[in-house]
Amino acid sequence: MDRRPVMVITGATNGLGRLAALDLARGGAALGVVARSAEKADALREEIGAAAPGTPVDVFLADLSLLRDVRRVGKEIGARYPRIDVLINNAGLHAFSQRITPEGFSEMTAVNYLAPWVLTATLRDRLVASAPARIVTVASEASRRSGGIVPARDLVLTGDYTRRESSRLYGRTKLMDIMFSQELGRRLAGTGVMANCCDPGFNTSGLGRELPFADVLEKALTRLGVGDPRRGAGIIVRLATDPGLAGTTGGYYSVKDAEPLLCPEPGRGEEIQRELWERTATLLADILAPTA
Repeated sequence: MDRRPVMVITGATNGLGRLAALDLARGGAALGVVARSAEKADALREEIGAAAPGTPVDVFLADLSLLRDVRRVGKEIGARYPRIDVLINNAGLHAFSQRITPEGFSEMTAVNYLAPWVLTATLRDRLVASAPARIVTVASEASRRSGGIVPARDLVLTGDYTRRESSRLYGRTKLMDIMFSQELGRRLAGTGVMANCCDPGFNTSGLGRELPFADVLEKALTRLGVGDPRRGAGIIVRLATDPGLAGTTGGYYSVKDAEPLLCPEPGRGEEIQRELWERTATLLADILAPTA
């Protein structure tokens, strides 16, 4: 009996996630799309239907800045699929000014790091039961410009910042993603679930969309052939599907031919990665607690 691999992806209605979703559909996957906008999700479903007719596409609506909503949608996804072959934590946000979520977190930290943590934790048992399975988290080379990492401080940091300072804080959330992925790889050792992350490179798709001149800049760079988003989508798809990476876990890979990268030094060690994990688990304990 033909069985399509089930791949769940966040942030698939825009940018790299959209291109990756289309490629995965063309490759024969059944897709579970986590989206905030029903309208954009419907447009994506139509686009996938045209590109890969017959592809099953399920849409799960959630606001990834609200961690209880992430927990809810994770349970919905787990209830929908008897098995999950791949989870792709792709959604991301570069906020150029501070916004605090109703749960009290910096929105950029919530969307970029805490939401993938919660979704992965919620689906962990299903992924293990589905092994061999993969978890792919999209990080960034911006992690090299994090300015350091102090988990106890940075997880709950909510102070105002300027547009210029936002780049360092964005990079820190992406450094957390790499640290999370590598610690996750160790914690899933022996389960058959591989956890890896990637740097998708510089991409014009969705570039700085909160900036007033973003559309003009993106069009200019596209004309110059700079920042082709197909390359960034390609490394996501490769980590999700390449048989040559089936036994690899805890890796951080470059958009350039899947070259292995080192986690930037502030977050490279196992001790600091374990500390980030444990402090995150404590911070999220109420959200992740079983409910009747």
